[in-house]
Amino acid sequence: MIDDNFLIITGLSGSGKTTVSRFLEDFGYYCVDNLPSKLIPNFVDLWKRKEVELARVALIVDIREEGFLTEFPKVLQSIRKKITPRVIFLEASDETLIKRFSESRRPHPLKSRRSVRDSVALERTRLAEIKNISDEVINTTATNIADLREMLSVRFVKKAVITLQVAVVSFGYKYGIPLEADLVFDTRFLPNPFYEDKLREKTGKNKGVRTYVLEAAETQKFLKELFRFIGFLMPWFVDEGKSYLTIAIGCTGGKHRSVVLSEELGVFLKESDYKVQISHRDIYK
Repeated sequence: MIDDNFLIITGLSGSGKTTVSRFLEDFGYYCVDNLPSKLIPNFVDLWKRKEVELARVALIVDIREEGFLTEFPKVLQSIRKKITPRVIFLEASDETLIKRFSESRRPHPLKSRRSVRDSVALERTRLAEIKNISDEVINTTATNIADLREMLSVRFVKKAVITLQVAVVSFGYKYGIPLEADLVFDTRFLPNPFYEDKLREKTGKNKGVRTYVLEAAETQKFLKELFRFIGFLMPWFVDEGKSYLTIAIGCTGGKHRSVVLSEELGVFLKESDYKVQISHRDIYK
């Protein structure tokens, strides 16, 4: 029986091996790119004896390795006596591969003095044997990134837990918007504790500041709409396959309103069963 905890990903250059490896990492696989074929048996032995604490492993191997065409079939035959890895071969049409190399401006591994079209055709011919000894063949010609992720999760990682990790960051506009932010919300229209003498030097972590901000009618309306909007968006991010999401909430200095609202949003997301990390970038500036 094939063991889906040990995958070997190979195939044509430009067919999506790097994209697949990134998805597999999200699914909990430890991915090793371009491991020389001669080292695979040693890696298998370590994994089989559990000398490396890796539950799921994916090796990405291809024609970039010198001697791959002759070494890999022999190595695969050898390790199949010890374990039953699933070998996945990725391919795409010639036109699709040519277009991808043209758009990425990456040279084909076999290019040398050949045209990209000739290089693609030559690689397809050379990899025919390896395709034949693979367990699964995936054609990515008409597959977009979201479809590819869904295909992998259904066919190869049914038991993997896919989680969306959310970072909620408060910040001050005077110090700039966080570059990593996917969503940005401006709270500068809310009542500002800075203009209250007894609250000015405190932060959004202070009970008095929190009460001042949260009791305002504008804040209550804003939170209601924010929670509704975020609650609407999150399932779509999950379905799209996003693994990390950064939500930034800003006020003028990043010390009062944005801190309070970030904490409230964090509670909402945690109650919705999302994994959340809250940080306050400018709270002490």
